[in-house]
Amino acid sequence: MRVAAAVLAAGHGARLAGDVPKPLTLLRDRPLVVWALDAVRASELSPVVLVVGRKGNRVAEAAPAAVMVVHAAHWHEGIALSLRAALDAIEPYAEVDAVCVGLADQPLVGPEAYRRLIAVHEAGATLAVATYDGVRQNPVLLGRELWDEARALRGDVGARALMDVHETTEVDCTGTGSPDDVDTIEDLHALEDMLRRQNEG
Repeated sequence: MRVAAAVLAAGHGARLAGDVPKPLTLLRDRPLVVWALDAVRASELSPVVLVVGRKGNRVAEAAPAAVMVVHAAHWHEGIALSLRAALDAIEPYAEVDAVCVGLADQPLVGPEAYRRLIAVHEAGATLAVATYDGVRQNPVLLGRELWDEARALRGDVGARALMDVHETTEVDCTGTGSPDDVDTIEDLHALEDMLRRQNEG
């Protein structure tokens, strides 16, 4: 039983000012996408796929050599296309029977969240989601049985849409990190403040 990882980094990031693609926005001198990739790599998921879109070549340069970079040709049509690109890339790995999906703009999701999803999959779950203080967030785990259905999604709809029609295992990840995303400069500053408080504590 093997679980892969997909980090989606193809969004437009229109609400962040400047010409820098959102995944390359710096948090404590490290790009957001590097924070996200470090978490999945520390959890020993394999293979690790990074899906890029807007200014994809620049974003791809931030990925370690061991990460498989996939360009989502129609990334602007929504997150569903990025998810499909990730699943298509992982499909040939017959030994992989599930994938954990995370987002590049959620840099403080920790490795333990991924490990806990792996654990419930090993116990039989085919669809699982991390929760923080009772709220469903990311990452999400998709068993191979659901990949075709996930590929059929369209628009700005991700794997979480499958939770409306399938039994979903909620995995408490409170305290393992933060699912807060970065859409604005204010969001970025809030995460910087969070990290500062953690270090001071």
